[in-house]
Amino acid sequence: MHARDQVLHAAAELVAAFARNDREAYFGAFSTDASFVFYTLDQPLLSRDAYQALWDRWRAEEGFEVLSCTSSNAFVSLQGDVAVFIHDVATELRMQGEQHFSQERETIVFRRQTSSLEQQGLWLACHEHLSAMPEGLPPP
Repeated sequence: MHARDQVLHAAAELVAAFARNDREAYFGAFSTDASFVFYTLDQPLLSRDAYQALWDRWRAEEGFEVLSCTSSNAFVSLQGDVAVFIHDVATELRMQGEQHFSQERETIVFRRQTSSLEQQGLWLACHEHLSAMPEGLPPP
């Protein structure tokens, strides 16, 4: 499989895990040193553990649950053992018993794993940046 297709597959698996609330598969798609920038937070999350702790707190305190997540307009830029994946994402979730729908644009940076034999060639996300969709754009 070509590297671009591998990245698209890794991204699709990450989005699918998020969409089905599969915490283990979702966070397993990220390297431990991954960083996260969400426009809804006042500061970046600088590790996978930091995001997992926030996710767990949201679930316990806010009743956080992803109801659906759909990716569109995917683009991949390969930069050696790094790939930049950009897409539009439509997400429906529940917090505090209320459903919320968002249209966002997301960049996920993937890094090809080369350190261990069982992970060689595996693309893991090492950075995620979520942005609000500009106002006035139609849904994908």
